[in-house]
Amino acid sequence: MRFGSIPLDEAEGAILAHSLRVGETRWKKGRCLSASDLAQLREAGRTEIVGAILAADDVPEDQAAARIAAALNPGSGIAISAPFTGRVNFFSEGAGVIEVDADLVHRINKVDEGITIATLEPLQQVHARQMLATVKIIPYGVPEHAVRAVEALLVDAASSDRQLIRLRPFQVETASLILTRTAGMADKVIDKGARVIRDRIAALDMQVADQQVVGHETGEISRALRTAKGQIILILTGSATSDRFDVGPAGLVETGGHLIRFGMPVDPGNLLFLGQLAERPVVGLPGCARSPKLNGADWVLERLAAKVPVDSLEISKMGVGGLLKEIPSRPNPRASGEALSRRPVIAAILLAAGQSRRMRGRDKLLEPVAGEPLLRRIARAAIDSSADRAVAVLRPDDPRSGVLEGLELDLAVNPRAAEGMGTSLACGIRALSPDVEGAIILMSDMPEIGPEDLNRLIAGFDPAEGREIVRATSADGRPGHPVLFGRRFFEPLAALSGDQGAREVLREHSEFVTDVALPGEAALTDLDTEKAWADWRARAS
Repeated sequence: MRFGSIPLDEAEGAILAHSLRVGETRWKKGRCLSASDLAQLREAGRTEIVGAILAADDVPEDQAAARIAAALNPGSGIAISAPFTGRVNFFSEGAGVIEVDADLVHRINKVDEGITIATLEPLQQVHARQMLATVKIIPYGVPEHAVRAVEALLVDAASSDRQLIRLRPFQVETASLILTRTAGMADKVIDKGARVIRDRIAALDMQVADQQVVGHETGEISRALRTAKGQIILILTGSATSDRFDVGPAGLVETGGHLIRFGMPVDPGNLLFLGQLAERPVVGLPGCARSPKLNGADWVLERLAAKVPVDSLEISKMGVGGLLKEIPSRPNPRASGEALSRRPVIAAILLAAGQSRRMRGRDKLLEPVAGEPLLRRIARAAIDSSADRAVAVLRPDDPRSGVLEGLELDLAVNPRAAEGMGTSLACGIRALSPDVEGAIILMSDMPEIGPEDLNRLIAGFDPAEGREIVRATSADGRPGHPVLFGRRFFEPLAALSGDQGAREVLREHSEFVTDVALPGEAALTDLDTEKAWADWRARAS
């Protein structure tokens, strides 16, 4: 192919490489110039054009694309577009999973730089009318020998029953859903999990054959498995499966089933298990399946729904690309428009506007701890943690502000501090900038709380997995402080008044609460009286 500036005397049949305005009309690039076109160009004062002239053995772009598409022969369920500007597209006629022969794609793309094939990722879920692949001829024509080489590769592959792309439609029609209930689990937590799973399998063209809620015990899971009617059985346990001998896998084995795999190298979704009961797949869903956000279980369910074989080896291969949280290019197939997964912006709010009434004239927040006032110590803990910023709520003209000098934190003045702690908490929430996604409510009279404790709360915070309130507990599980609240709770917190704390918010939204145990009694140790201080110092010494 000849490409470049071409004198008009040699340009009949040439392909225009750039759009031109000729008189009152605009000629688009790709126009094949006729003798009449050349006459108009001469009248306009032009002597040459930039274009391409195909050699005798060159195949025009549309013809080359059409020939390669015909040889590709994708099979049933895939529609092929007509060629246009050297491109032929392949579209799914229904929902399913796309299989891609990646090695064949690589071999074709090495034949000639002007011939390209691009596809979706292998084993990706697709929907009706979705583009699966495209053949694109980049220049205006490519050599005949290159087109024939690609055709030969495709014919040879077909003789070995290999196809460059293949649509595996969803074929499984029904699924059974088994949910387990742990002690104290609220009905709304179970209902939310069931609703999200139902939506998830509906996207795979499946219906729920039956749903059972049973106790979180091996025997009850086994009994539910025996009566399940679906072609696939899904188990969502009230407490995450943490071992291949945990109650979920144990219930499968007790029923006579076989455990294929526990755990997968995909995050979120690590705690999945896969088994088989007779001929039916059994999937133990990870806790993150309660959220519609993409997780490793989706990859397994999509393949099973399309009857693509899944075994332990296939799951082990999912690690490359399996860090789903950190891939902003990966869309959420069930809920568009959600924020991309990333490290959230966290603030620490120090409630320091109390009046120390029970200290008989002494200020508990100025009591020395390890050589510095308690308030400064707790403020440094917030600053030294991985929280992005810290705010201290004080009374107007509060002398306590002096012990905070030199520290990188903001001060929020609460003129209604005398009315109670609720007003200070509300004041702190209102002082946060709009980008803050979570706030640690930190009592300033807790001498055993350090930066590492706050970091544990932050690590537990993950709205995508439903962990939107993270509460500190003692080592033996008794609820305490601090508590980290996600942004969705800022409005009710900002409306608090009087001595009303956040207890009601915690109670009303218990399904979002995740407890994180801190060492010893750190989460319970707040010092309000002289006796409490004396006892604590005695223990510490």
